[in-house]
Parts: sequence; C-alpha cells; structure tokens
Amino acid sequence: MSRADLLVDLIKAGTRGDRGTFVRLVESMAAEERAKNHALLADRLIQGLNLNGNGRKPLGLAVPDEKALDLLHEIVPRRALDSLVLPPVVRMACDELVEEHHRADLLRTYNLEPRHRVLLAGPPGNGKTTLAEALADALMVPLFVVRYESVIGSFLGETSQRLRRVFEHIASRRCVLFFDEFDTLGKERGDTHETGEIKRVVSTLLMQIDALPSHAVTVVASNHPELLDRAVWRRFQLRLELPPPTRSMLEEWFRRFQDRVGEPLGWSPRALAMRLKGLSFAEAEQFGEDVLRRHVLALPDSNLKRIVETRLEAWQQRFTVRPDEPTRMTERIQDS
Repeated sequence: MSRADLLVDLIKAGTRGDRGTFVRLVESMAAEERAKNHALLADRLIQGLNLNGNGRKPLGLAVPDEKALDLLHEIVPRRALDSLVLPPVVRMACDELVEEHHRADLLRTYNLEPRHRVLLAGPPGNGKTTLAEALADALMVPLFVVRYESVIGSFLGETSQRLRRVFEHIASRRCVLFFDEFDTLGKERGDTHETGEIKRVVSTLLMQIDALPSHAVTVVASNHPELLDRAVWRRFQLRLELPPPTRSMLEEWFRRFQDRVGEPLGWSPRALAMRLKGLSFAEAEQFGEDVLRRHVLALPDSNLKRIVETRLEAWQQRFTVRPDEPTRMTERIQDS
C-alpha cells in the first residue's frame, strides 16, 4: 500500500472509531519504517498507540522492548528456496505466499491481505526449520525463533504473559516468527491429562496469532500434528506436509550436492539414492558433510569415489534410534 493510501485509510479508521484497523495500519507503518532502519520513528509510532491525551496507557498495548529479545533468537536467513528439494505442491504454495507478500500493495487495493500463517507438519529431519528460514530469505526479512526455555515459565500465568510480549514485539516488524515443535504449546485443550494452565496458554496463543498483522508471517512446525488443538488448524491458511524424501527426491539432492562439490563423486546420484534409501534430508546433509570432511583432509590426493565408498560402508553400520523403528540402518538399506 502506498504511503498516501495508508494515511487516507488511517484517517478513515480513526474517524469511524475502528480501533482494530487503526492499530493494524499504524503497525504496518512502523514495520515499513523499521525495514528502512528508522527504528526510532518506528518505536515512536508504536508508543503513540499506547498513549491517550493524558499520556497514560489505557489500551493494554506494550511498546516493543529489549527484554522481549530474551524470548527470541534472531537469525539472518542463509538458505534459499531454490536450494531445497520440496514436494511440488509445497513449492507451489511457498511461491504463492512469497508472491502475495511482494505484491501486497495490489492485494490491499482490493481489500485483501497476503496469507501469513503457515503450519508445517511431518517427521523430524525433513526440512521444516530449513523451509521457515528459506521463506524468510525469499521474503527478505529476518527470522525470529521462539526460545521455549525462556518463554515457558513455572508460575501461573507466566507463560501467557511472556507470549504476549513476544507477539507485541513482533507486531511492528516485517519478519518471520517461527515456532518449532509447536505441539509443545498448542496442545489439544480437550486432553484430560493437561492442566488448566496449558489450556489458558493455548487460548492466549490463538488470540495472539489471530491479532498479528499480515506483514509478520507466523510459521509453526510440528512432528506430532495429531496433538494440536483443533482450533489451531483453522488459524493457518497454509497447512503443508513435509514427508520423508522419496528415492527420486534423494537422487535430486545428491545431484545438487555433486554440483556443490564441483567434481564427480564417482557414484551416480541415482546409485547413492538407492544405497541410502530411507534417509531423511537431515541425515543426507550429515552424510554429505561427512564426505566433504574426508575429502578436504585428503587433499591434494583425495579420491572422492573411494571416500564415498568408505562413507557408505561406515553409514551402513550406524544405528538409527527411532521410537517407531528401532533398527539398524544396514537392515533398512538391505530390505529396500
């Protein structure tokens, strides 16, 4: 939205007493100024929201403060969407989301907002955290990861209060806010084993997610989506599954890995995908790093084909400890 249109809409919202729209527009202005490194002006805009004519704070909005940074870990994104091997439906959804945010001005002329709430589900090690970072990179914004060890408190009401501080801090920033292992906070409220405190936390969390403006993209990841509260699901406009990689996806991963190395591995990507079928993307990354370490240490006389062969032998002797599949990797590979 252009600055002129933003100011006109701001005046209209103030004239008709539309408090929710007024706050959202001011937060958008603050986010734009913060993106231009005008932090002082952005803070003054947010402070203006909190004050009435007497200089008091009756509206319950908190100015973003430095203490909120203790609850978040800021990451400068370094992974690109193009570097990831994703299911086609997931890649298409991510491209659409990025386009909506880059063309948000056009959408808002039709009273539409870009989608900004994303739920990622799937077993561990298949790219949920990496995808959140890649989305932040594509949107050209920082990634803020919620630090559960700081957010979750032992006293009644402490967790909900800290969550409010997180969302108030994020509201005036263009960013991606990432909750890993979201089932830690978003558990089903109907679970009889959960305490009243957890239910209050879930209620607070859902209200804060609803109130967050669209320039702040919320991405949550869960290894156990079946544990999430039913009300959580409808909050998220995009619900994407990241399953374990297929053989063809692993083959594509090894093809890209070979391109990064800059020379033939001595084994075709197809052969490696067949030998290592059943690996997650995280395990494939570990295997690649293992090969690279041995390659660098063997320079200038490195034999990549032999290194890959010995790494395959070593990896086939590894144990894979998983609750649902406590078996040796050798057995997994031989059975496949």
